[in-house]
Amino acid sequence: MMLTNAASQARFQRRKFVDRGMTAVMALAALLAVIPLVLIVFHLLVNGLGSLTPALLIEDPNSPGRAGGGVRNAITGSVVMVGLALAIGAPVAIGCGVFLAEYGQNRLGTVLRFLVDVLAGMPSITIGLFMYALIVLPNKQFMAIAGALALAIILLPIVARITEEMLLLVPRSLREAAYALGAPRWKTVLTIVLPTALPGIVTGLMLALSRIAGEAAPLLFTSLGNQFTSTDLLRPIDALPSRIYSYASGPFDYWHEQAWAMSLLLVLFILLVSLAVRAIAGSKVTVRQ
Repeated sequence: MMLTNAASQARFQRRKFVDRGMTAVMALAALLAVIPLVLIVFHLLVNGLGSLTPALLIEDPNSPGRAGGGVRNAITGSVVMVGLALAIGAPVAIGCGVFLAEYGQNRLGTVLRFLVDVLAGMPSITIGLFMYALIVLPNKQFMAIAGALALAIILLPIVARITEEMLLLVPRSLREAAYALGAPRWKTVLTIVLPTALPGIVTGLMLALSRIAGEAAPLLFTSLGNQFTSTDLLRPIDALPSRIYSYASGPFDYWHEQAWAMSLLLVLFILLVSLAVRAIAGSKVTVRQ
């Protein structure tokens, strides 16, 4: 009996040691995952905060070699193209995710899911080149609409797959309860399943927004850039990522400083949008409950 108790105590101590060890390993992994973010934000603050002035936000760029000026044109262009990409791509992507989750348990769904995965792995520069051949070349004109469509294509597979996964996590019992009350399938999806999965879908939108807001390669083939503030979708338009690329690789020190400031501004923009959309989505879920 004493031997049995001793063996049980030894096993308990071994399991306790393993549990604490694995907890420490997971905590270390979480810390290592956060360290790059902290370092990036630290460098952005150190190098970019001093150049993040009101003039940077409200003025257009000066001619090359003349210090000062701002990046109002790039800020306006990014807001226009990213907003248009969300307006075009998000409804299509969410609809695709709903189809895959609710109606895609067949051969058509399997094929569509495979094609969405292939699109998700396609290089952004290839998508930009495609839009260049499809829109820019025939019209002989770089266009903001071409850049927005390229960003919408990049957004689509990310949001579609995350939407599908979030809908599949909704308990089957909620659907069955709605069916038992006589609700049709489409109404169950719209009023029960989608609101329940909304926080996860919003997270997917934020991930996609972060991806497209920082894309420069497809914009070099489509919207190109503009030294002046413009909202004309049929003309070249600037964007923060392409302006950051131009300034960071340029020969002037003040360009480098403004590139750091624009990078910090881009991160702050994504943070603020994420917080605002999450707050809105959270309030809608609370009201529905």
